Amino acid sequence: MRETKDLEYKESITNTFLKTVSAFANYGTGVILFGVTDDGSIKGIKDPEKACLDIENRINDNIDPVPEYQLSINRKTFVITLRVQEGLHKPYFYKSKAYRRSDSATVAADRLEISRLILEGQNLSFEELPASNQQLSFEILKDRLTAALHIDHFSVDTLKTLELYKDETGYNKAGELLADTNGLCGTDIVRFGDSISIILDRAVFEQQSILKQYDLSLEMYRKYYQYEQIKGAFRETVSLIPEAAFREAIANALVHRTWDIQANINVAMFADRIEITSPGGLPRGISEEEYLRGGISILRNRIIGSVFLRLQMIEKFGTGIRRIYESYKDSSIKPTFEVSENMIKITLPVIQSNNALTDDENKIFSLLKGKMLSSSMITEATGFGKSKTILILNELAKAGYVRILGNGRGTKYTAD
Repeated sequence: MRETKDLEYKESITNTFLKTVSAFANYGTGVILFGVTDDGSIKGIKDPEKACLDIENRINDNIDPVPEYQLSINRKTFVITLRVQEGLHKPYFYKSKAYRRSDSATVAADRLEISRLILEGQNLSFEELPASNQQLSFEILKDRLTAALHIDHFSVDTLKTLELYKDETGYNKAGELLADTNGLCGTDIVRFGDSISIILDRAVFEQQSILKQYDLSLEMYRKYYQYEQIKGAFRETVSLIPEAAFREAIANALVHRTWDIQANINVAMFADRIEITSPGGLPRGISEEEYLRGGISILRNRIIGSVFLRLQMIEKFGTGIRRIYESYKDSSIKPTFEVSENMIKITLPVIQSNNALTDDENKIFSLLKGKMLSSSMITEATGFGKSKTILILNELAKAGYVRILGNGRGTKYTAD
């Protein structure tokens, strides 16, 4: 077994393990195994009882504040297990530095990450911080509330109910983002030609209400991906990309992005697709597989999400990804999702009722419709070699025909 984000090996006991103790206490429970080499070979620790006391003293003397942890000894291998619990009183420092895990390595947290840890330690989020500008107006929000909820009176009490204002601290960052104007980042939309070096149109929506950003983004979408078609005596709107999918993707970006990063949401429009990239990865506590499966929602920006929900701009939390998939149920090509530590990118392809796949690609694509299979099962069913199967699956996933679920030995593929 190799080292992972929540598992580290130490052949001997030196102070280097204290950086990882800080990382686990700050970012998620993890385990350090003493007496195991980097390649996973078991060596054991001499006099493990004395070694446990040494580990305990090093943690208590060097980590501030001291996190919760447990030590145990395997009497057969003499391997010591140190389990460090994610703490409530963040940040946890070692030699005045806070640490985090980056894959299987331990690295120092930067200033932005430390600021977030401080907020977590105070049970706060960025959107709850006081707004930098306390002279805010809310005409756009007022109009949206009137249209959606038919309210006939808008006052500071309305803003209190929406958790955008408190008597003690004034407007918060969530209120600032929903105000008519603000000093925060926005949405950058570019319409490309045959390549990214050819820009046909561009619009940047900054320092204005995220409700307005949503509306203006929708206008740009309709400009390039919808047209009217006359059938007999009727005129109907035809969408090259489902409007429901675009609405969900834009709302998802505005509600779930990390607003403390000074970067815009990027919307790249091409002839065959739209790519929507939002700053910040997944909220802590949700895996990529859970995110893609839908049904589970951990809100990074709870206040903003609640306002969007009240305004009926999003539906029940956690259903957005499923709704995007549902809007493509009759298309042979599907949306794709790319998740990293620093961003989430949703690619919405132009609907295709017929695919342009090769015979071998079609064989695998047809096999996966409505099913969830491993590469071994697909190899056996198609008669292709393992390498060929993996190559085709990766190409189908890249093109949006197939979804990849899980990782490692548990990886499955589907074309639902």
